[in-house]
Amino acid sequence: MPVVDVHTHVYPPSFMALLRSRTSAPYVREFPDNPSAGSRLVILPAEDTASTSRGRPVGPEYYNIKEKIAFMDTHKIDISVISLANPWLDFLPSKQAAETARRVNDDVERMCGEYLGRLYAFGTLPLSAPATDVVEEIERLGTLKHMRGVIMGTSGVGSGLDDPALDPIYEALEKTGQLVFLHPHYGLPNSVYGPRASDYGHVLPLALGFPLETTIAVTRMLLSGVFDRFQKLKVLLAHSGGTLPFLAGRIESCVAHDAHLKKEGKMANHRSIWSVLKENIHLDAVIYSHVALKAAIDASGSDRIMFGTDHPFFPPLEEGEKEWLSFRTNYQSITTALGEDQKQADMVLGGNAMKILGLAG
Repeated sequence: MPVVDVHTHVYPPSFMALLRSRTSAPYVREFPDNPSAGSRLVILPAEDTASTSRGRPVGPEYYNIKEKIAFMDTHKIDISVISLANPWLDFLPSKQAAETARRVNDDVERMCGEYLGRLYAFGTLPLSAPATDVVEEIERLGTLKHMRGVIMGTSGVGSGLDDPALDPIYEALEKTGQLVFLHPHYGLPNSVYGPRASDYGHVLPLALGFPLETTIAVTRMLLSGVFDRFQKLKVLLAHSGGTLPFLAGRIESCVAHDAHLKKEGKMANHRSIWSVLKENIHLDAVIYSHVALKAAIDASGSDRIMFGTDHPFFPPLEEGEKEWLSFRTNYQSITTALGEDQKQADMVLGGNAMKILGLAG
């Protein structure tokens, strides 16, 4: 059974050129006060400070597809489903978005074509453009040989994933059968981490902010009836759904006991979170723990879990280290969580992705 990585990112040349041309976040540049740090990727305005978390180093592993293949070969990954990493195209003015999306998606499609059978992709949407332009790109992506869905952040068109303005986009995704890879980016307000948060590098926003961002976004989709209106919408949640598998019961209980929702009649015929988890949602296995992965499996079923690495993020800190700790931890979490059931482990490591995404190794 092939090993398939469904959570692995790339910044294609066209996107890198865009980031290097910018002077405010998101952008890539060198800092005069720290020339030895080399090029740094600054994704959020909060990172654009002289703290321990100012951006992150960006090397060829981010944009050279040969580096991706080398990583795959080192770790015996047969197929990768690559996607643009955050911040995608959310920051672009409306007039630029559609053309840029086509250029970036064509760039990624070209990359996949260079390594037939090894690379597939999730496309990027021009969400700041008019909905008609977004729908047109969704339909175009469905004609590209290596595209298997789209990646989307939690902001949607600027007001969250429960925004009614997204309905034409959800309708197009449902109609074309394209999966949505939902990925966090914006995190939580820095104030929630306290006055010394910058002393702790990226740990608080990445370990806590990202998972909670995903959980909040999907809960808002549930509460607003997105999954009631689009019952065949397919969503892949990054990082095993954030905290959703663990908090699903609490969310459902709060819905059942909310007097406002009852008075407004908003939840009378809504689908339960458990139904959505088992019928609409897929989860990656980028959770770094067999304890957490068991919760994901219990919530959605092992047939809806897919292996991922989050490459090129979380690289080794020791020079010369070949095997990435992030890969090893996620791989071992799968084998530990599923115990002696090698068949199920093989499905999570690759079989599920082959079936769900229609891949051909």
